[in-house]
Amino acid sequence: MPTVSVGRDRLFEALGRTYEQEEFEELCFEFGIELDDVTTEKEIMRKEKHLEEEASANEEVIYKIEVPANRYDLLCLEGLVQALRIFKKADQIPTYTLADVSKESMLKMHVKPETSLIRPFVVCAVLRGITFDESRYNSFIDLQDRLHQNICRRRTLVAIGTHDLDTIQGPFTYEALPPSDINFVPLKQVKKFRADELMEFYKSDLKLKKFLHIIENSSVFPVIYDHNRTVLSLPPIINGAHSAITLKTKNVFIECTATDLTKAKIVLNTMVTMFSMYCERKFEVEPVEVVYPDGKSCLYPDLSVYSMEVPLSYITDTVGVSLGADEVTSLLNRMQLHAKQSLSEDKECKIIVSVPPTRSDVLHPCDVVEDVGIAYGYNNVPRRKLASLKPLPLNQLSDLIRLEIAMNGFTEILTWILCSYKENFSMLNRKDDKSTAVIIGNPRSADFEVVRTSLMPGALKTVAHNKDHPKPIKLIHCLVDRIMEIIGCPFVAVGDDTGYYIKLSNEPEFLPGRQASIIYRGKHIGTFGIVHPEILNNFDISDPCSFLELNMESFL
Repeated sequence: MPTVSVGRDRLFEALGRTYEQEEFEELCFEFGIELDDVTTEKEIMRKEKHLEEEASANEEVIYKIEVPANRYDLLCLEGLVQALRIFKKADQIPTYTLADVSKESMLKMHVKPETSLIRPFVVCAVLRGITFDESRYNSFIDLQDRLHQNICRRRTLVAIGTHDLDTIQGPFTYEALPPSDINFVPLKQVKKFRADELMEFYKSDLKLKKFLHIIENSSVFPVIYDHNRTVLSLPPIINGAHSAITLKTKNVFIECTATDLTKAKIVLNTMVTMFSMYCERKFEVEPVEVVYPDGKSCLYPDLSVYSMEVPLSYITDTVGVSLGADEVTSLLNRMQLHAKQSLSEDKECKIIVSVPPTRSDVLHPCDVVEDVGIAYGYNNVPRRKLASLKPLPLNQLSDLIRLEIAMNGFTEILTWILCSYKENFSMLNRKDDKSTAVIIGNPRSADFEVVRTSLMPGALKTVAHNKDHPKPIKLIHCLVDRIMEIIGCPFVAVGDDTGYYIKLSNEPEFLPGRQASIIYRGKHIGTFGIVHPEILNNFDISDPCSFLELNMESFL
């Protein structure tokens, strides 16, 4: 889930009131987001540099707010504030419009056919008469970065370029040329580079080097020129220095090149809807005509509102609350969805939902239901057991045994299904026979390399992390007897298949002579014993431990 960092004081100023921390946490919870952390800019820097300086009282407080991954409109302060103010009924849902520009005077972007070899799509827009201050400017840049990391998939799908329109001249062209033919001064530099030289130059740049692989092996690089052959950008790597935006910029030209046109349109819509509020004509965006090699053209951005018809019964049945049409439309309006009721020919009440360009996450009636649930409050929905929901026999049995073990004084733990290769084998004195465990091909972490073949690694890691807690003494053999007793399985002699018995085992993770296998109706269903001191040492546990593992499916 993405986390958005915003200054607390600026956030409260934009919201129109201040909140106590607990009060703001409650607001976030009601809206379906979470206040993840409260810190300061200097505290973040101290952590990064491992400094131990004391915090001063005048440091700006930073709220780190976790938002849903598909709510791109919440990735900046502007979107957060707008959403929360509408949710609290302090503002109305804005209406976004395209500026009335004649076709002759409209800016144009001409796409060359060679771009199909590398990044075939481009969409553009203009924000006219925008007013930046330092906070707005930083938020504008931060939103680009967050979109690049999120929906843009680190610029592989979409790359955003923003330019001071007053420094360049249309019409523009989107081309794909050999790297040696592209020559310009990149952002934050003072000398010209050929595009191939730039690839080498940025291999030592911590931020930009991770994007080079997207185009560096291509025979042509994408590039955007203005009418005077001034380079605007070399997507998805860097913009040109000539058209860099500043605090004094009044007109912003935005271009998004992409391999995925749908995502490019979402990204462009997000950029212009979030910052058109700072334009001279609030919520108005100037379109740009994109002309393709075959002569076809499209106007961007597409700020049209699309409608979705959802039966009221579907909403109320899914949420689990009886709601009237007026209440449902009011709840949806709080979630930035225009809604009204209508009657179909068969007299069924339906809700007509108008989805604005800011809500690209609303794709299906179930998304509408989710917003109704959030606005109504999930904590206000009464608990009920669905008549059609029947628990699986394994779950029923597990719940009964879980309760019984808890009543015997044991603590339940929930451990990861994945563990490290070392924990699953060598730390348990086991050898990998290459057929027992499923190995993860490309693990994100050394802690999650293999699907566990036993519950023991997770249990021992839990014990190791709780070494300072009081240590109750448990007799595992007695627990086995109690579980078998409540299941109704008698203890029988060795070899008798009518019940269960135990026999000496020889597993490497237990002490020799202090371990046993559990045999139920002739099948091995579990093992218990005293954990080998070497294993305990591997997990940094100083106290002796006993361990029991049972396969519950054997009892079904």
